[in-house]
Amino acid sequence: MENIQAIKQRFGIIGNDIHLNRALEKAVRVAPTDISVLVTGESGVGKENIPKIIHSLSHRKHAKYIAVNCGAIPEGTIDSELFGHEKGAFTGATQDRKGYFEVADGGTIFLDEVGELPLTTQVRLLRVLENGEFIKVGSSKVLKTNVRIVAATNVNMRSAIEKEKFREDLYYRLSTVEIHLPPLRDRNEDIHLLFRKFAADFAQKYRMPAVRLDETAVKILLNYRFPGNIRQLKNLAEQISVIEEERTISGIKLKQYLPDNNGNLPAVVGGKKENDFSTERDIMYKILFDMRNDINDLKKLTLDLMKSGDVEEVQEEHHQLIEKIYGDQDSQKTSIEVLNIPQNSSPKEKDYDFIETIEEDESLSLQEKEIEMIKKSLEKNNNKRKLAAKELGISERTLYRKIKQYDL
Repeated sequence: MENIQAIKQRFGIIGNDIHLNRALEKAVRVAPTDISVLVTGESGVGKENIPKIIHSLSHRKHAKYIAVNCGAIPEGTIDSELFGHEKGAFTGATQDRKGYFEVADGGTIFLDEVGELPLTTQVRLLRVLENGEFIKVGSSKVLKTNVRIVAATNVNMRSAIEKEKFREDLYYRLSTVEIHLPPLRDRNEDIHLLFRKFAADFAQKYRMPAVRLDETAVKILLNYRFPGNIRQLKNLAEQISVIEEERTISGIKLKQYLPDNNGNLPAVVGGKKENDFSTERDIMYKILFDMRNDINDLKKLTLDLMKSGDVEEVQEEHHQLIEKIYGDQDSQKTSIEVLNIPQNSSPKEKDYDFIETIEEDESLSLQEKEIEMIKKSLEKNNNKRKLAAKELGISERTLYRKIKQYDL
């Protein structure tokens, strides 16, 4: 079994952080087995290295290794990509096609961004994990495969399970062993080391002297939180290497390359990624529901009080309810205007125009509102899903799923 230092040299991994070393140790330990592994961590921490290490140290190392980015494949074609399809299974299927699970038989499949898989595909994947069986799209024939699955995600899986976006049974099958890679901000001692390595690499690539940071710049670098992790640090080193003429970089100069200069700001870890209708819009709809209920209560209470024959009491009760809905400002005047209650009038039902409008609570369905918003956005953007998704604040893939779900 190779030691950790040899693994780092072989795969170009830089750093001595204790959590990084622990993750690499777990990868080395599980590699000879066929246990499913789930790699977790923020985007840009280098999760793609773990499945490569596991495959290269396993008995499958001479078979195929296939990496699949589940988030980059459209929902309508992902089953075909993973499991293959029969000729004529759908429009454009002019011939049989082998999926990744058939091609990688005997090898390893790395499912990156596994948290983005549609629920229907998750069911198929669970069957592969349980007994190695799958069925091509458009076929009824059960096929067998012998693959090692290593998955990775930057999604909070517990949260995804609670929201019913990921199957709990699949999560437990995938995470027989879970390997977590720490974010760069938790590897403080490795940050400058990584920067120097990247600077040396780019100096060789672009045939120029390597840049170096002065003391002030090093302190700023170590205090920056790097939301993009190692990928962001590498991009930073490349930008400075190419753009700056001076090879010694000061703190002032370095700050120009750090977005927002948020060195001491708290980072959002495991923040919400999905841009769907479950954030600000939910709050707005809840306010609408509450207001609707208040107004209906107001109408019903008015009718009851009017029947009792006390107009002053009616107006006083409405004053209190309107204050609740609209606030103090001109609430007495508002209550009279909104409800159309004539002042100095007798308590006869015919004098109250609003009585006939009292009705059952209207159904203000979130789903109906969502459908309406999607339709309007699609019409406005000439049915261009990409533009409509951007306007709605959701991904194109999410919009595609909702269009199919609501049969728009």
